[in-house]
Amino acid sequence: MAKGLDNASAAGLQLAEPHLLIVDDDRELCQLITRYLEAEGFLATAVHSGAAGEKAAIAGGFELIILDVMLPDRKGFDVLRDLRRQITTPVLMLTGKGDDFDRIFGLELGADDYLPKPFNPRELVARITAVLRRSGWQAKESAAQRPPLVVSGDLELDMGTRTVMRDGHEVKLTSAEFDLLREFLDSAGKVLTREVLVEQVLDRRFSPFDRSIDLHISNLRRKLGPQKDGSDRIRSVRGTGYLYAWPRTE
Repeated sequence: MAKGLDNASAAGLQLAEPHLLIVDDDRELCQLITRYLEAEGFLATAVHSGAAGEKAAIAGGFELIILDVMLPDRKGFDVLRDLRRQITTPVLMLTGKGDDFDRIFGLELGADDYLPKPFNPRELVARITAVLRRSGWQAKESAAQRPPLVVSGDLELDMGTRTVMRDGHEVKLTSAEFDLLREFLDSAGKVLTREVLVEQVLDRRFSPFDRSIDLHISNLRRKLGPQKDGSDRIRSVRGTGYLYAWPRTE
């Protein structure tokens, strides 16, 4: 059994081969990544332009998209923006090393995570595995054991299909946003530190200079909107973290 499958099993993933789409114009890098990922137990398909990547992603069949920021025909940001209007497949952005603007902008547009170039292939596998675990792709294999619904005020979370409804209308969330909401609802009324949220939701070690969790929370706030009474759902607690407020009852 491939080493990657052992790691996936230990992380709680099904022993299956998730299909990844790589969108990057560096053909040599794509070949290297593909060989490494396949040796680690993944399936990988590479395309080399934004148009080809968008077409393949929308056609479906992929559990995760690895999307480079710099593409020959379009910027990766434009591809991501168009994808987020149509699909919720997790996206891992490849950004320039040290380019904070690219990372922040990608997260604001709905990327699930990012990885600066150049990167260690083991770090790529770790990020992919974490995003896949958050996305719940393996839940499709066990729909018969679907967890119950989680209801809070006008929100309804289906833990099996990983969908969120607000007042009967679906709210499209990324995998990170869904897990953030679940973490908040599990601890509603309690303050959660940024460190806890990074480790529990993003599944990586906390760095005080990494603002990823704040951007994910900002996106989640915008998508959910306020409570029915107009009050904030997610409140910032200065110098500490964030709190999900219980909806007020009349």
